[in-house]
Amino acid sequence: MSDASPALPSPVIALVGNPNCGKTALFNALTGSRQKVANYPGVTVEKKVGPLVTPAGRTVRIVDLPGTYSLRARSPDEEITRDVVLGHAQKDVTPDLIVCVGDASNLRLALRLALELKQVGRPVMLSLNMMDIARRRGVEIDVDRLSREMGVPVVSSVAVRRGGTDALLAEIDRQIAKQQVTGISEWRAPDAGALRGAQREADRILAAVVRGPGDPDSLTSRVDKVLLHPVAGLIILLAILFVMFQAVFAWAEPGMEAIEAGFQWLGSLVEGLPLPELARSFLKDGLIGGVGAVIVFLPQIVILFFFILVLEDLGYMARAAFLMDRIMGGAGLHGRAFIPLLSSFACAIPGIMSTRVIDDRRDRLTTILVAPLMTCSARIPVYTLIIGAFIPAREVWGFVGLQGLVMFGLYAIGIAGALAVSFVVKRLVWQGQPGEPFMLELPDYKMPRARSLAIGLWTRAMAFLKRAGTTILAMMILIWLLASFPQPPAGATDPAIDYSFAAMIGSAIQPLTAPLGFNWQINVALIPGMAAREVAVGSLGTIYAISGGEEAAAQIGQALSSQWSLATALAFLAWYVFAPQCASTLAVIRRETGGWTWMWVTFFYMLALAYVAALVTYQVSRALGAA
Repeated sequence: MSDASPALPSPVIALVGNPNCGKTALFNALTGSRQKVANYPGVTVEKKVGPLVTPAGRTVRIVDLPGTYSLRARSPDEEITRDVVLGHAQKDVTPDLIVCVGDASNLRLALRLALELKQVGRPVMLSLNMMDIARRRGVEIDVDRLSREMGVPVVSSVAVRRGGTDALLAEIDRQIAKQQVTGISEWRAPDAGALRGAQREADRILAAVVRGPGDPDSLTSRVDKVLLHPVAGLIILLAILFVMFQAVFAWAEPGMEAIEAGFQWLGSLVEGLPLPELARSFLKDGLIGGVGAVIVFLPQIVILFFFILVLEDLGYMARAAFLMDRIMGGAGLHGRAFIPLLSSFACAIPGIMSTRVIDDRRDRLTTILVAPLMTCSARIPVYTLIIGAFIPAREVWGFVGLQGLVMFGLYAIGIAGALAVSFVVKRLVWQGQPGEPFMLELPDYKMPRARSLAIGLWTRAMAFLKRAGTTILAMMILIWLLASFPQPPAGATDPAIDYSFAAMIGSAIQPLTAPLGFNWQINVALIPGMAAREVAVGSLGTIYAISGGEEAAAQIGQALSSQWSLATALAFLAWYVFAPQCASTLAVIRRETGGWTWMWVTFFYMLALAYVAALVTYQVSRALGAA
């Protein structure tokens, strides 16, 4: 029988704070993690856990919780925080110490939350984050008196500076050591009277401990007079989006050419290997041709993410939400829906998850339904391939690239479609049920930090490459198998692919898609495109590489422009503006809505929209002579 006692679990430290207080930046600084950090509310919509070894050598677990203004929890993300704080969540994240993170330059809401947390009965400490910004504005905080007035330890921190968390780590060590001696009291949820009292105490303490200018930052105020103007602000917002889509084409070309050259070199290398013809085709056409046709668009995706991350870090996203509130409200969308919808330009999955910041369930469901209509980064390979093959690379009006203008138009069509669908849902499904007013705290402007941008871009680029190496690779292998077998009979004169399973499947679907101008090759690409939209490009690359030889493998765009009509190309673009979402997104919709119903509603309404849009586009284009 062993005398060894079982190891005690590591203490859990919960980070709780208002939205946009720098809580996630502090979590990254403490744990070395690379969680997403942005200058707008709603970034953290799930709890995140990371390890930390304190200066005294103690191993603890840090839990980063979604931002909240109160324990009353009016939205799903706030419910996560409430449940963890009150001990209603899993045992492994029940906190032994609560660190309330407050923005030192805007303390009122943080003090009220800290006093609510104190009522719970667990050890609480207050970390005044962003102290450098507060000092720069001339705000002085009497930290010692604040600690006495609050009855909890108070330390200052600067999450983005080296050594900015030393005082916080030292206090965490002291609090853990104190708990090991004295133990912890029982949980208790604060009652309504305590919550109201927290707000009146908060005001009294704030007046006693804070000295300095009470007005908002003058630079922020001056900039907001322009950016929040009802006319000039919207023009600036549209100009920013327009420049972003122009840059996706103009800036990405050198990187795309380099990647394309690399895959062509790999294809040539495989071509010269002493391998059986079937093995050579698998490596060159199935793997290199298929996956390479998708990875070549990585520079464009990185540029798109760069713009989004810069706007997030600047603090512009919340301003854009306010600017769009009137337009979105007229279409039946809540103002808070702007941030989830804008996030969906990168990927609909985090966009749908971030709808948790919307309090009203009806508004949240409406946003979830239309978020997939935003043009996610997975559509970029499809759009770029078709635009590059069929739209000439010339300027209009003397300075605007026609290809970038068409790309901007496709994004605009997706936005218009989302607004139209939300208008119908609001008038038919939620008829006569008014939503709640839009309230959102505007963060101060902050200069983006190079490290944060680099981490964000690296994380998203690796996610795209991982997707290319897993889902897309698996689909490419499947497409190659379908396009290569069975082999043609002896003496056959038609291309080998015409005898394949792919041709059989594509031809079977042909009666349904013929009115859209789609051929059997397009039909084959649409099916695996349900798993991931980028797969459509890789599928076309694999199919035309096998049927069209080496030139088609190297220049898929040339193959399409020679075999498709302009009307077919435009119909294909229209299909992908509204096409049903990838399987991962549908799974997230099912999880976020708590059932299968809304997932299937999303799938079928988008399928219907895609079919009608492609049908109308093709028939009108043909009538106008787009052969």
